Amino acid sequence: MAIIPNSNSIAESNESTNYRKPFLTITFLFFMWGFITVMNDVLIPHLKEVFELSYFQAALIQFAFFGAFFIISLVYFIVSVSKGDPISRIGYKNGIIIGLVLCGVGCCLFYPAAIFQRYGIFLSALFVLASGVTILQIAANPYAAILGKPETASSRLNLAQGFNSFGATLAPLIGALLLYKVFSNGEITVDSLKIPYLIYGGLFFLLALIIKFIKLPSFKNTETLEKGLHVLKFRHVVLGMIAIFVYVGGEVTIGSFLINFFKLDSIAGMDEAQGGVFLSYYWGGAMIGRFLGSIAMGSMTDKLKKYLLMACLSILSFMVIYLITGVQNNDGVFSLELIPFAQIQFFIFFLIINYIAFLIGGSKPSRVLTLFATVVIILLAIMILADGTLAFWSAIAIGAFNSILWSNIFTLAIKDLGKYTSQASSLLVMMIVGGAIVPIIQGAVADQIGIQLSFIIPIFCYAYLIFYGLKGYQVKPLTT
Repeated sequence: MAIIPNSNSIAESNESTNYRKPFLTITFLFFMWGFITVMNDVLIPHLKEVFELSYFQAALIQFAFFGAFFIISLVYFIVSVSKGDPISRIGYKNGIIIGLVLCGVGCCLFYPAAIFQRYGIFLSALFVLASGVTILQIAANPYAAILGKPETASSRLNLAQGFNSFGATLAPLIGALLLYKVFSNGEITVDSLKIPYLIYGGLFFLLALIIKFIKLPSFKNTETLEKGLHVLKFRHVVLGMIAIFVYVGGEVTIGSFLINFFKLDSIAGMDEAQGGVFLSYYWGGAMIGRFLGSIAMGSMTDKLKKYLLMACLSILSFMVIYLITGVQNNDGVFSLELIPFAQIQFFIFFLIINYIAFLIGGSKPSRVLTLFATVVIILLAIMILADGTLAFWSAIAIGAFNSILWSNIFTLAIKDLGKYTSQASSLLVMMIVGGAIVPIIQGAVADQIGIQLSFIIPIFCYAYLIFYGLKGYQVKPLTT
């Protein structure tokens, strides 16, 4: 979820400096917040079981997490338009450090939450953790953009976002391994959360120290942030805000309930640990899609070379996912137990469809948005109407088609805004709150009609994205 700063507003301290090492550090930062965000998908079924929660109550995990995005972004926006950009005052490097420290504190709060065994304390810890991630979103994206030549800023951000998805891919695997194998005897308890989240917190604190002592470029944003809400007179901005809301809401609610969906006897009958492994295929598909999107929508003019590179990258990324999901821990002994190809043939088929969809969509964001949202609706319909293997892999395939919807919506929503671009960006980031609202709606529906039928809720989300890709993105003049 990257916001690309205006390159004309950035003054680099030394254009000839080699920023490879700092960029590698920032890339690991993207990896970490992708990892910790998707850990929520492992937490939901875990805490649901421990505290005997309804689906609605379990969905409060995402409400606390993504609600923090909205509140912190809103406060940041209000301060920015009234007092000036806070990050520009304290520096982006210090902003990143503050975000990392907050993430570390939020993770460490899981320890007392587990001791007192209070669901409300877990939700509070998640709010603090998400507040840190929000600040990282605001501060780290511009840093990734300036660590090199301005003309390659977009490429660096796409690469960083790809590693963000890699973190999201590993989170279900490592989370399930730590929660259900390493720090548990197989019994589901809150005590198994203590050490893993202390480890996560320690990594965030360590990364904050590394950022503190690594030399990073000094720059300032000289772009003027317009006061008032004139940007809301642009139709495509307002409709784009709704699009971000429903996209994030749809993506988060699907990921939140996938493990519960996999547990259904009519689908796969998996336990939480097994479901966590296959959840990695869902987020791995998103990683593959983002890597492909960075090439498909890039500036490479040789189409044959572009298509071959996309195919090779897709195969390589798939093999990485295939190998890491084969790592097993049996009574403390690690082994490699690869899933037979016959069992994942549907996933391979859907990856081929994803590749073809990129070829059809080309480099036009509105076309790709419409096409991919349509495919997601078809996959959701299969989830609802079918059973067994087809429904199972249709659910997992959604990740690949969700992959670049955020960047396409964002690009369309800030088009031709000029001096209003920064203000529109802030408002769009606030709409991440959809990830807090839509899951609790689906949770409430699931409590009434069952988890499988409840996936009709995200269908409405993606139907709106089709409208935005067809008509809503069109730039209209200011209304009077």
